[in-house]
Amino acid sequence: MTAVRPAADRVNFLLDNWHWLAAAVASGIALLWPNLMERGSGSAINNQTAIQLINREKGVVIDVGDAAERAQGHIVGSRHVMLPDLATTKALPGNKSVPLIVVSSKPAVARQALKSLTQLGYQRVHVLSGGMTAWRAENLPVEKSA
Repeated sequence: MTAVRPAADRVNFLLDNWHWLAAAVASGIALLWPNLMERGSGSAINNQTAIQLINREKGVVIDVGDAAERAQGHIVGSRHVMLPDLATTKALPGNKSVPLIVVSSKPAVARQALKSLTQLGYQRVHVLSGGMTAWRAENLPVEKSA
């Protein structure tokens, strides 16, 4: 049977091994950091998650890039809505629980669109992490405007 250590022994143990405790805390923070950042900036998703939302849940891709970016190529079936027009456009789905995937080459524009769509009552708004650059890097389908 083991005896319970006195409090002084436990304190001394922690003081003697502080570097291991610091390493454990740092490891935990490093593991949780991506999830914490994702929550702070909205829901950022990768290409595979976006494809699953599109195919399984009829997710709608909202391209908030400017006309020049869109002309260079956009996700097949995406709807183009300029950021200032989000509140008044008819291009958004009426069902506010449908997943929306926001795409822009400019992260600040994508975050603003996410904020605007959330304020409009859309419950499942996501930003495509890496935008069209990440989409093209994986050779996913792109179409060009005529």
